[in-house]
Amino acid sequence: MDFLLHGFFQAFQLLWTGDPETYSAIGTTLAVSTMSMAASLLIGIPLGFGLGVNDFAGKKAVRTLVDTLLSFPTVVIGLLVYAFLSRKGPLGDFGLLFTLPGVAVGQTILGLPIIVALTATAVETLDKRLKPTLTTLGATPRQMLFTTILEARHSLMLAAMAAYGRIVSEVGISMMVGGNIKWHTRTITTAIALETGKGEFSVGIALGLVLMAVALAVNLGVATLRRRAA
Repeated sequence: MDFLLHGFFQAFQLLWTGDPETYSAIGTTLAVSTMSMAASLLIGIPLGFGLGVNDFAGKKAVRTLVDTLLSFPTVVIGLLVYAFLSRKGPLGDFGLLFTLPGVAVGQTILGLPIIVALTATAVETLDKRLKPTLTTLGATPRQMLFTTILEARHSLMLAAMAAYGRIVSEVGISMMVGGNIKWHTRTITTAIALETGKGEFSVGIALGLVLMAVALAVNLGVATLRRRAA
C-alpha cells in the first residue's frame, strides 16, 4: 500500500512541478491526436454521409466492412502502416516513419471507421422527409451535405468523441510507427508502457492520471450531448 501511495505522491509532484519529460509526452499526444481527428473528420463525415444517404449495389457489404473495422486491432494497423511507410514500402520515400505525421496516418485509419459508421447511422435516423425536401428545393449535393450535418450535429459530435477516445488511448500504432522516441514521438500511452517497465512507477501513474482525465472529459462530453439530443 505504501508503494502505491508513494507512487501517487511522486506522480502529483511531477505534474505540479512541470516535469519536462512528462509534459513532452502529454504535448505529443495532444498534437498527434488533434491531427488524427482532423483527418478522420474531414474524410469520414463525407464518406459516412454518402453511405447513409445513397442506396447502391453492395451497400450492405460496405456497411459490414466498416462495422468490422470498428474493432480492428491497433497493433495490426500499426504493422500495416509500418510496412507501407518503411524504406522498402511504397510510401517510404515520404519519410513518415518515426514521425508524428506517420503516427497520425495510423491513428486516422483507426478513427475513420468510427466516424464513417456513426455518421451513416446518424444520417439514416434523420427524418425521412429531409432528403426529398432538400431535393425539391433544388439543393446541391454540397448544400445537402451541410444541411444534413447541421441536423445530425449532436450525433456527429458523439461520433467525434468516441473516435477521439479510442485514438488518444491507443498504444500499438504509436509504439510501432512512432518508435517511442523521447522528446519526439513518445506519447502518453507509450511512455506509460516504457516507464513502468523501467520501474519508474510514479511517471506511469502521472501519465495514467492525465489519460484518465482525458477519458473522463470525453465521457462527460458524451453524456452532456446525449442529454441535449434527447
